[in-house]
Amino acid sequence: MPLDPWYVTGLADGEGCFCISFAIRAKLRTGLEVRPSFSLSLNEKDLGLLEDLQAFFGCGWIRESKGDRTFKYEVRSIGDLTGVVVPHFERFPLRGYKARSCAGFSHVCRMVEQGDHLQRVGLREIVGVAYQTSLGKRRHSEAALLKVLDEVKG
Repeated sequence: MPLDPWYVTGLADGEGCFCISFAIRAKLRTGLEVRPSFSLSLNEKDLGLLEDLQAFFGCGWIRESKGDRTFKYEVRSIGDLTGVVVPHFERFPLRGYKARSCAGFSHVCRMVEQGDHLQRVGLREIVGVAYQTSLGKRRHSEAALLKVLDEVKG
C-alpha cells in the first residue's frame, strides 16, 4: 500500500533533515561546493518504511549509518530535490519548526538548479540562507565560508 502524502510530511517533520552543507574546494572557481540533501533516519526495525519512502519519491537511496545504528534514506541529486522532494513539501507543507528549514532548503535548491552557486553573489546568499535557517551541522563557520569567497580571485 503506497504511503499517504500527509504521512510522509509528518514523518519528515519528526525524523527528516533538510541540509545544506559546504565543502571548501580550492580547485573550484568560487572555492566552495554546495551540497543540499534531504534525509530521514529510522531504526533498522523500520527499514521497510524507508523502502516505502524511497518508492514514494521514486529517487534517492538507503544506507546504513553504523555510527548511530540506524538506516538513512537520502536524496542529493539537485534534479530529484527540485523535481520531486521540494514539490512534495510545497504541496503537503510541514507545520512544525522544520517548515522554516524546508523553505530555506527549497530556496537554495532552486538557486543551485539555476546555477546561482557558481557565482560569488549567489553563493553568498546561499551561505546566508543556510546559516539563518540552521540547515544541518556545521563544520565551517559562516564567517570562514564568506572569507573563502572573499579570497577567491575572479
